[in-house]
Amino acid sequence: MEPVENRERKLNTVAPYRRRLYAFLIDYLVIIGYGLILVLLSFVLRSFFQSLFLKNSFVAELAGFCFITLPVMLYFIFMEASRKGGTLGKRMQNIRVVKQDGKRIGLGRAAFRSIIKFLPWEISHFSIWNMVRPSDFPDSFITSILITVNILAFLYIFFPLTNKQRKNVYDWIAGTTVVSYKK
Repeated sequence: MEPVENRERKLNTVAPYRRRLYAFLIDYLVIIGYGLILVLLSFVLRSFFQSLFLKNSFVAELAGFCFITLPVMLYFIFMEASRKGGTLGKRMQNIRVVKQDGKRIGLGRAAFRSIIKFLPWEISHFSIWNMVRPSDFPDSFITSILITVNILAFLYIFFPLTNKQRKNVYDWIAGTTVVSYKK
């Protein structure tokens, strides 16, 4: 096991925005791969998936969360709380998520960070299900939620460019930062 002081020296500086963006794109390829597996499974298990997604908006939303959002969040949670401190994309870009003091984040902080990170994604799923399926919510409410989601997505993309630490909204809230490291 490597001494703590050696590990601390390997932490360089705040990860450049470009490397964070590349890491995100790599991770998005992982998510797309998972999505393709789900599509293939949906052909094999068509009647099972139809029974879930055609019941009502609530069951469809819950099924979507369990099959799409939750596995993706778990990928981020477990990878970022691991010894490597990052997802596949982050590791390929030699960046990791750490606490303010440079130490590894635990499962709780990784989960909190991921919940904040994926909240707009899940809210958009809610809106879409309530647009596609009959809903008790007025169209103006669903539209305002979608506008809010787009504002949050814009904020999540550009907020790191507004501060020296290159922190995103969910990093500020969760008390984390993304740093570069040398192997």
